[in-house]
Formats: sequence, structure tokens, C-alpha cells
Amino acid sequence: MAAEHLLFMYAILAPVTRSRRYIRFQRGWRIARDNSLLMVTGAVLALIWANRAPASYARFTEPLHFVVNDVGMVFFFGLAVKEIIEATAPGGALHSLRRGAVPVIAAVGGMVGPALLFLAQALMFGRHDLMGGWAIPTATDIAFSYLVVRALFPPTHPAIPFLLLLAIADDALGLIVLAAFYPAAPIRPALVVVVIAAACGFAWWLRRAQVNSFWPYVLGAGAVSWAGLFAGGFHPALALVPVLPFVPCARRDAGIFVDPAVEPDDALSRFDRWWSGPVEIVLFFFALTNAGVPFGSSGAATWIVLASLLVGKPIGITCSVWIAERAGFHRAPEFTWPDVILVAVAAGVGFTVALFFATAAFPAGRLQDQAKLGALLSVSAGPIAFAIARLRKSEGPGGRRSGSRAEPRRRL
Repeated sequence: MAAEHLLFMYAILAPVTRSRRYIRFQRGWRIARDNSLLMVTGAVLALIWANRAPASYARFTEPLHFVVNDVGMVFFFGLAVKEIIEATAPGGALHSLRRGAVPVIAAVGGMVGPALLFLAQALMFGRHDLMGGWAIPTATDIAFSYLVVRALFPPTHPAIPFLLLLAIADDALGLIVLAAFYPAAPIRPALVVVVIAAACGFAWWLRRAQVNSFWPYVLGAGAVSWAGLFAGGFHPALALVPVLPFVPCARRDAGIFVDPAVEPDDALSRFDRWWSGPVEIVLFFFALTNAGVPFGSSGAATWIVLASLLVGKPIGITCSVWIAERAGFHRAPEFTWPDVILVAVAAGVGFTVALFFATAAFPAGRLQDQAKLGALLSVSAGPIAFAIARLRKSEGPGGRRSGSRAEPRRRL
């Protein structure tokens, strides 16, 4: 009888236990996804593995580079393009000049500033072999920068959407830079134009035929685009960039990283929901296969990339915001100049896209490892932003330390 009772209790409680485990898994997955923990884990594992057993690391990662960088990253850039499409659609945050001008101008300055500083340093030290890496420090890692700014400001502060819009504009400009200046092989422009035109024509026909599943666009037009870019010398990771604008979109934007009250059921939103989880796994393997650089590989490229991100990026963003205001555009009144500086410093985290640019700018070897290490060390922009915020909180009017116990502690 005791055994029967135990079986009966198990039959009742097992579904509950499984559901609770599933709920805990969902919560854990959401935390890992929202905080890019899989990518961080991949980078940490890569650094430890590459420094403890470099031969074993090389044997494991060598076959993965093509699969991850040229195939898996297609969907990472696809999700970035999805955000750009929604932000620039009617009602989107970048649709009107009034709403999007300042962060877009800031994004341009945030790319020009570090690029110029990179080139100036390379010329000053006589390192002409580094000149091709000028685009590495132009990148802003949207995930890490967002985490930093989200921790520094209240949820409703205008600094958060400003950073997100800046990072999205940076992504869009970065895609153009990658396609125009960093071909993966000798360029065959005529072939690329013909094949990409065929891919876009097929995607247009799917849209005209009211195909509301994203799969034909991805597996059909996307595959044609990938083949054209690969054969034509461009990075095939950009395959979905010309295709996704044809995917049916709801033409409404609840806000970047904001879940709408009712989930839209258009094809582009379904693409985002389906691929957001797998892309986190892709980013884990991207970090694992690309972040494994020996600590002893630091050199001129490391410090030039790092200085360009930590110094050139904040200067470029801050100066461009000032120029935008002189041109008649305005930021939110609550978004003060100290806030602008904090966001500009946080935007100095290059990481993911900077790593990708490093692999595109230099062949595998010493220079690439040096540049990658600089991209990885750019995560120090986060602690620097926190230090500036802490210093700002500890000072009262006129720069004097407040130190009053009666003053409530609050986030900036």
C-alpha cells in the first residue's frame, strides 16, 4: 500500500514539479538572455582555454569559425536589421527627424571620433600596418552598453532610449562600413549586384504574394543573398540585410527592448521571437571562437583600439551632440550634459561588433589577436562609467562632497 501511495503522490506532484522546473528554467533563461550571460560565459571560457591549452583551443575552434562567423552571425545581424526596420517605420523612434536627429548625429560622431583617433595614433607611432583597423573602435555593443546605462539611470530616464537609438544607428552605419571597406575576398561587384537583385526580387514577389511566413524569405531569398555575397567577396553574414525589409511588418514600434501589451503576429515579429533564443547561443559560440586570445599578445594594436574606444568614442559623441544642438536640434530637458557624458562613456564598450571588425580587418595572427584583446578590454568602459556616476553622486553643488545622511540615496 505504501508503494501505491507513493506512486499516486508522484503521479499528482510530478507535473507540478516539472512545471515549476520549467518556470525556473524560463526565468533563468530570461535573465541570461537579457544580460548577455551566454556571450560573457563564452568569452571567459575562450580566454581561459586559449591561455591554458592553446593547441587544444585552436583545434576545437578552427572548424567553427566559418559556421559561426559566416552562417550563425547572419541571424545576429538580421535581428539588428529588424530593430532598424521597426525604428525607422512610421511611428518608430527614428522615423521623424525631430525624434531621431540627435542620437543619429551622436552615432556618426561616435564613429568618426574613435576612427580619427585610431588613425592619428597609428600615424604617430609609425604603425602603417594598423591603418586598416580604423573601423574596429567605431562599434558600440548594444547589449553591454544597454546594461550599463540601465543600471545607471531610472527606467523612464531619456538616457536609456537615447543610448539604444544611438546603438541602432551605429549598427546600421557599421553594416555599411563592413560591406564597403572590409570585403572577405576579391570583390566581384557585377556578380553581387545581379544575385542581390535576384534575392530582393524574390523577396518582393513573396511579399506581393502575401506570404506571411518569414521562412521563405530567410531560406529562399536569404540563401540566394548569402551565396551572392559569399561568391562576390563580401561578408555573407550580411545576407539578411537586403532581404528583411521586404518581410511583412506590423509598422508599429512599442519601443526598443519593450515588450508590447499584445504581441504582434506579423512575419518580422515572428522572425524576432523565433531567432532571439538561438542567436544567444550563436553569440556564445561567437565569443568562444573569437575571444580566445593569449594575454601575452597585447601590443600597439591593443592599446590603440582601447584608447580609441574609451577616449575617442565619448569625445565624438559629446561633441556631436553639441553640434546637433547648435544646428537647432534638442535633447530632452532631463537629459543633462553630465548624463550625455555618462552615456558616451558607456557607449565605448565595443565587444561583439568590434571583435567581428577585428576578424575582418586583420588576418589571423599577431595583429588580429592584439586588436581582439583591445576590443575585449573595452568592457572596462562600464566600470569607468560607474566610477564617474559614483563621483557625481558624492559631490553636491559646486563640486563639494554632500556626505549628508539625510540626503536620500538614489540612482542617477
